[in-house]
Amino acid sequence: MHAFPYLAIVDWFALVLFIACWSGYAWFSERSRQSDSGLIGTSHRYREQWAYRMLERELRVADSTLIGNLVSSVSFYANTTIYIIAGLVAALGASDTLIGLAAELPFAGRASRELLEIKLMLVLASFVFAYFKFTWALRQFNLLSILVGAAPIGRRGEPGIDRYARRVAGTNNLAGDDFNRGIRAYYFGLAAAGWMLHPLILAGLALGVLVVLYRRDYCSPALALLRDDD
Repeated sequence: MHAFPYLAIVDWFALVLFIACWSGYAWFSERSRQSDSGLIGTSHRYREQWAYRMLERELRVADSTLIGNLVSSVSFYANTTIYIIAGLVAALGASDTLIGLAAELPFAGRASRELLEIKLMLVLASFVFAYFKFTWALRQFNLLSILVGAAPIGRRGEPGIDRYARRVAGTNNLAGDDFNRGIRAYYFGLAAAGWMLHPLILAGLALGVLVVLYRRDYCSPALALLRDDD
């Protein structure tokens, strides 16, 4: 809190824009009417189909392998995030050295210890958020593996099968959504690093990340393939 008086108007503008882009896109991609037509909503429908196909199979080796691949991907990101957080904490301890380095960078604004610390804290908070999302996604994928192991055998419409399929698909969706939130935090965490150079770079990178995320979730070839009814 003691660093807030060191923020100029342009810093506040960039910070508010950064938060608005992150939180606004999170709401748009998950809770708006357009969310079902994006990559996240389309993936939800495929996860439900996967749940029904899994319940039809007596041997579920393929399903266990797929869940194992998902767990490995999430574990990789969680482990990587720990190293990033450790590096950022170390950078906070060497803020005096970073001030001298930042002063030599082009477009670098006024440098002070308090201002540098709050900029680093924004980057650190982004990756701490990502770490919590990745670890929670990892735990939910473990719960998914338990549900697969305890799943009955049956087809759509049989007693209890539809309810269990929704339970499996719902757990898979929750884990996948938290994984997506962690990846989104990576994108905005990289944008937050632009504040080290200049507040307007932070604002520009936040808007750039917003465009990239929208294009990938709503205008990408991957989405076109998933939604191709033919």
